[in-house]
Amino acid sequence: MSKLLLVRLSSMGDIIHTLPALTDLARARPGTTLDWVVEEGFAELPRLHPAVERVIPFALRRWRRSPLAASTHAEVASLRRALAEPGYDRVIDAQGLIKSALVARLAGAPVTGYDRHSARESLAALSYTECHGVAKNLHAIERARLLFAGAFDYRIDTPPDYGLAVPPLDLPWRPAGAYAVLLTATSRADKEWAEPNWTALGLRLAAEGLACVLPWGSEPERVRAERLAQTLPSAVVAPRLGLTEAARLLADARVVVGVDTGLAHLAAAVATPVVAIFCASDPDRTGVLAGSYAVNLGARGAPPDVATVWAATLQGLAAR
Repeated sequence: MSKLLLVRLSSMGDIIHTLPALTDLARARPGTTLDWVVEEGFAELPRLHPAVERVIPFALRRWRRSPLAASTHAEVASLRRALAEPGYDRVIDAQGLIKSALVARLAGAPVTGYDRHSARESLAALSYTECHGVAKNLHAIERARLLFAGAFDYRIDTPPDYGLAVPPLDLPWRPAGAYAVLLTATSRADKEWAEPNWTALGLRLAAEGLACVLPWGSEPERVRAERLAQTLPSAVVAPRLGLTEAARLLADARVVVGVDTGLAHLAAAVATPVVAIFCASDPDRTGVLAGSYAVNLGARGAPPDVATVWAATLQGLAAR
């Protein structure tokens, strides 16, 4: 039995993209135990995968705000102890950054990662014991799967399987009947899909008997969600959600339509039909990807129109 440490600190979408590699590993090398170092705000996500034994929170974003504080020094020392104690057989740096490579070295075990031509920051590869070349033009999910397959010597011959086990949760504020989730919120204004488009899409969903649920993550996003909900019959603005609650909401939806955001990838991960809308980026390497229904529409500077999104949404409803 091997005991492994995975270093994949952030972001939300990147963390989700790493999950199928864990499923592959669990199938190919049963008995392997795996711990995961991850930015504390995303710690709920690895806990949803049965192959993860322990999640070790990493708080660099918070530590940077008060680097000289006694609490920061205490937490960094605690992290060092947590990484050094278990006696890992190997560390996998699936992020390929200098900061992730430095964290990986703290475990005191051999580190495997991308080679200098494949890593996002080539200098990271200098600290690895074992390097693997994986083409950069592949989707992020396939890159992670190939890194693990190369490190543990097995073949990949199945569609990506995120392997999440989302617990049942009571979300009493949800619509009583069937619903769709509209992910209108994104951290960048240029990734937003125009509000009239959301209204037109929501009205078509309502005509199909589906209530629309609108999650949000920040105060401006909440205001936007409430403004849109006023234009749609039976629409519900979700309360602030933790990631496990969000996973449950998405898993029970008939269909999810969203802009380029982490929750769209989470919808794909829980095998709900998802239509992802791209307005300011290209989906080739980081679009939604799943063995279930997952469609990417639009590209940088070329958002899809309502008719195109609706046609894909109808196909998603039929696939559920």
